[in-house]
Amino acid sequence: MSIKANKAASAAGNAQRIRLGMVGGGEGAFIGAVHRIAARLDDHYTLVAGALSSTPEKALRSGKAIGLTRSYPDYLTMAREESARDDGIEAVAIVTPNDQHAPVAEAFLKAGIHVICDKPVTTTLKDAKRLKALAQKHGRIFALTHNYTGYPMVRHARRMVRDGALGEIRVVQVEYAQDWLTERLEASGQKQATWRADPKRSGAGGCIGDIGTHAYNLADFITGIAATELCAELTSFVKGRVLDDNIQILLRYANGARGTLWASQVAPGNENALRIRVYGSQGGLEWQQEHPNQLRVSPFGQASQIVSRGTPAANPDAARVTRVPSGHPEGYLEGFATIYSEIAAAIRAARAGKNAPKPDRALAFPTIDDGIKGMAFIEAAVKSSAKGGRWVGV
Repeated sequence: MSIKANKAASAAGNAQRIRLGMVGGGEGAFIGAVHRIAARLDDHYTLVAGALSSTPEKALRSGKAIGLTRSYPDYLTMAREESARDDGIEAVAIVTPNDQHAPVAEAFLKAGIHVICDKPVTTTLKDAKRLKALAQKHGRIFALTHNYTGYPMVRHARRMVRDGALGEIRVVQVEYAQDWLTERLEASGQKQATWRADPKRSGAGGCIGDIGTHAYNLADFITGIAATELCAELTSFVKGRVLDDNIQILLRYANGARGTLWASQVAPGNENALRIRVYGSQGGLEWQQEHPNQLRVSPFGQASQIVSRGTPAANPDAARVTRVPSGHPEGYLEGFATIYSEIAAAIRAARAGKNAPKPDRALAFPTIDDGIKGMAFIEAAVKSSAKGGRWVGV
């Protein structure tokens, strides 16, 4: 995934690209195109099949529009027919609204196909645990696309914490602010807003499931410390909106650290403001998604430093997932591509009947376990808020 590694992969491994399918991501969808770009960026996959919409006519039309080799009217037909082919798909990307994640994943796991699923993994913790059992039973990889974990400076921060550079972690502050739902956009019929505001399709959480889980996952990925309790207030500020559009959460961590998590989709002036600050006994760090190529590092008693992606100051974990020299920005699409490339390494290992490299250094992509953590977080927060902000276990 470094420049050198990408060249080597293109020369050696990509004559046998992974055959990828997709469910969802048809006409009017945003995230499907992002997944397709990410899967191709490092040249590890070929998209060969899909059921791109829940409407058969639209699914076939969407497949034709992107030149899909095999387009199916529905995911059940796709799972059945692809699993019967010698050249069938090896992995499926699930980019549907949340309520379809579990049934689609179940169909493909039972068909012996690896799953790459958008977040949150399901609409209930019970379903997430059931999918883990299915993945284990059928020996398939279940990956989750928490794409922000793929950014080079997030990897740098993670290694710093793991290596003890910040000392004992004491404080974790993470936030994710947007403004696109400041008005009741779902009432206009806008596709992305409509399903996110519908509890039947989104699940019990609105903002918390859409972006709150990203913030929670980022804190978990960087610190590696489990949250044990939380106290939450979930609010729907926009009149007529059923699900939350703003969340404020206090967190208690297993090592005694304390945290706060704020996520909002009704904060004017914020576009995609994901930000994390971690403080320990020997220093702190800060990273902002809108300026992804820099990490602020503050050793206690010393001047703060800005570590930039692609420079000698970046550690090997960051360098390994860096594609271009410093000064050339890498961001959202590349973060997604990093996750896809990490998954590709695991799938190739499975092809060869080998165990995937250990996730600590050689690989680091979110799995069904992270999906379970995310659902446990959502359900605990909803429960806490319903009880007037009472502390509950995660």
